[in-house]
Amino acid sequence: MTPAQTIVTRFAPSPTGYLHIGGARTALFSWLLAKSEGGTFLLRVEDTDRERSTNEATDAIIQAMAWLDLAAEGTAVFQSQRFDLYNSHIDRLLETGHAYWCQCTPDEVEAMREKARAEGKKPKYDGRCREAKLGPGPGRVVRIKGPQDGVTAFQDMVKGPTAVQNSELDDMILRRSDGAPTYNLAVVVDDHDMGVTTVLRGDDHVANTPKQILLYQAFGWDVPKFGHVPMILGPDKAKLSKRHGALSVMEYKTMGYLPEALVNYLARLGWACGDQEIFSREELVKLFPAGNLGNSPSVFDIKKLEWLNAHYIKQSTPERLAALLPEYLAAAGGTTGLNLDPSYLASIMPLLQPRAKTLVEMADMARFFLVPTDQLAYDAKAVADQLGPEARQLLADLLPTYEALSDGGDYADHKALEAATQAFLDARGLKFKAVAQPLRVALTGKTASPGLFETMCVLGKTEALARIKRALTL
Repeated sequence: MTPAQTIVTRFAPSPTGYLHIGGARTALFSWLLAKSEGGTFLLRVEDTDRERSTNEATDAIIQAMAWLDLAAEGTAVFQSQRFDLYNSHIDRLLETGHAYWCQCTPDEVEAMREKARAEGKKPKYDGRCREAKLGPGPGRVVRIKGPQDGVTAFQDMVKGPTAVQNSELDDMILRRSDGAPTYNLAVVVDDHDMGVTTVLRGDDHVANTPKQILLYQAFGWDVPKFGHVPMILGPDKAKLSKRHGALSVMEYKTMGYLPEALVNYLARLGWACGDQEIFSREELVKLFPAGNLGNSPSVFDIKKLEWLNAHYIKQSTPERLAALLPEYLAAAGGTTGLNLDPSYLASIMPLLQPRAKTLVEMADMARFFLVPTDQLAYDAKAVADQLGPEARQLLADLLPTYEALSDGGDYADHKALEAATQAFLDARGLKFKAVAQPLRVALTGKTASPGLFETMCVLGKTEALARIKRALTL
């Protein structure tokens, strides 16, 4: 990449499954690398595996990237639509002597590798067709005619100087016997054709990079910069699996995580800027080129993700959370009979934001606010423990105090409700705890909730009184 050249990065998933955490982090790093330098981020769908690639997986990957706000510029490139392009470039290599036809069968090649292993050598194709000057024929493949001595080296943006002896490399297949191009050939042609200047990807691709560099050299093309980020491990330092949190990105949405929380968390899995943990998207773009990509595996920590999510829930506007919540209420038990008026939902959010780690938790906490009095579910143990005869009598005595308060005035100020309650208790020489839990169970059906008087303000006078009266009949 020349100094005047604009950086172009890409994300190139295979649509054989959904977008998982590792792929999402690679996409994020590539996006940040481009945006931090005013460049371009592209998407390529590597769907050459016709048996395993599905339109459903492609749509899910694009949906997940959109949810994370990592949309690529321009139209996505699909490898399955570019076979003619790949084969025209393979033909070019054949014409220039950088590739050759090979008639060796898979069994013969495996025998070559077994013989090399037995002799303590690198198990690879022995090159017997390199100078045979074969042409196309049934069962034949096209192989690269790679250098047999020297070194292929590159400066890895993450791992530093990396080199491999060319004698260790195979004359890899470029075109299979069925006419289909292979992965490494397609990737190189695509990256060159798309103008990609910088390739940031998982370190499972490190072994492919020298092979791809040889192809760039054979074509006479500029070689892009390469960087390979380490894998993500589970808390037990084993490969990340579903039990650790290796779920699809959209499953995290279903579990109630906000996209900005997941983006922040993924950014810190293998990248750092001092001791800072919380980054806005704008900060990530500004700081990413100055930060460091680590060359050691990162450990996935669901508790840290929860902590970040709780932070972003607190930072969100009530209106935004109110708009998101119905989806989670529907998933957790339906919305029939619930009051989902947007302004009412928004009035509830400030009471729940300090308490919820996920939107699923928030939906569970919010439900008692939304049901009508006659459908409020009461926890049996809470009723037995907190609404005995004495507690009910105290609530019955307190009821006229609440009835005397004005709906639009006192019920709009939780301090007025608190003062009226305290005056009632002071007159009887009682502490607040005498009425706190009975009142909480009467209003919410359970023993844990946001502040009592804030809850009464949100419910409003009519609903609050109706719930207290119903509790007296339980």
